[in-house]
Amino acid sequence: MASIRKRNWTSPKGEEKTAWIVDYRDGSGARRFRQFSRKKDADAWLTQAAWQVSQGTHTADSQSITIAQACDIWIKAAEGKGRERGTVNQYDQLARLHIKPLIGTEKLSRLTQPKVMAFVDTLLETRSKDMAHKVVRALSRVIGEAQRRGLVGQNVAAGVKVDRSSREKAKVEIPGKDELRALIEHADADMKPLVMTAILTGLRASELRGLRWADVDFKAATISVAQRADKFCHLGPPKSAAGYRTIPIGGALVKLLKEWKLRCPKGEAGLVFPNRDGGVQDYGNLLRRRFYGLQVKAGVADPVIVKGEPKLDDKGRPVMTPRYGIHALRHACASAWIKQGVDLKRLTTWLGHSSVQMSIDVYGHLLSDPAGDAALVNAAHADLLG
Repeated sequence: MASIRKRNWTSPKGEEKTAWIVDYRDGSGARRFRQFSRKKDADAWLTQAAWQVSQGTHTADSQSITIAQACDIWIKAAEGKGRERGTVNQYDQLARLHIKPLIGTEKLSRLTQPKVMAFVDTLLETRSKDMAHKVVRALSRVIGEAQRRGLVGQNVAAGVKVDRSSREKAKVEIPGKDELRALIEHADADMKPLVMTAILTGLRASELRGLRWADVDFKAATISVAQRADKFCHLGPPKSAAGYRTIPIGGALVKLLKEWKLRCPKGEAGLVFPNRDGGVQDYGNLLRRRFYGLQVKAGVADPVIVKGEPKLDDKGRPVMTPRYGIHALRHACASAWIKQGVDLKRLTTWLGHSSVQMSIDVYGHLLSDPAGDAALVNAAHADLLG
């Protein structure tokens, strides 16, 4: 039976002290104590604790770990589950730079949804909204992992979100047809097959770098995605089940890849787009030295402006900055598929998205068809009015 009793004592300095002790039993029947300076706080806490005990969601302070310790457990669990090194590093950064400095010393048992909301407020004052969103999601996963291990009864961060309006979501940048043609025309013999494949299949950079010749079926005119290369050049499976997919390709790309296969560097992994030694191509080198350089060469770049004036190099020439990342070629492919009337189900499958909703979220603004809508409405009106 739970009870609250008053405790009086004299401090070493001779001061009279008063506290209120909550005496209760947790879900396992073990006797627990909690001290408060005010009786109303003790009453409120006991009411909440009694409900949590009845629901099996109560964790005593003495049995609780800190959020910092829970972060370490979460990261270790990710390593044990075989998460990619880059993913684990990202988890570590979110915990080390954002969660631990702000609430790392807080015990999980004392964490409440209002405290999580206060944590969100602090994040929004000191970090970008996008970063705050990532950190709150990470905190929810940290607590979720602790909950699965019986270290806390409930996940108080599960329902907390950082709202982002649709106006804050940057629309994808899609290269124009002239820009794509310029990239293809200026690409050298080794770069052109990769650029063409990216534009015509929508593969991610990691999937292009991990693509094997064994997954290119010239007879069926398809490319299958069965592995990817992370930023550390390690080959592994796609990140999700949706990543495994087969994409149809046209005759022009089949012909180009057949020619490329004859002179492609050979390696044990049998990669389609390897480095010069046949190994996995480094992403940073591919992006900065090859793709950025190609854009500048093709004129798909803009001058760097400093104080209203173009920045010049040591030879007096304008310093140019490329307009796009490699992912923009994927967006160009998706845009072309949408314009050709590819249905959402195929679009989602070919892009390797986990759901149709994800495809709509990314490319929804391209799915509108004012002319087609007008034709449909006019036809409906004619049918109704005879």
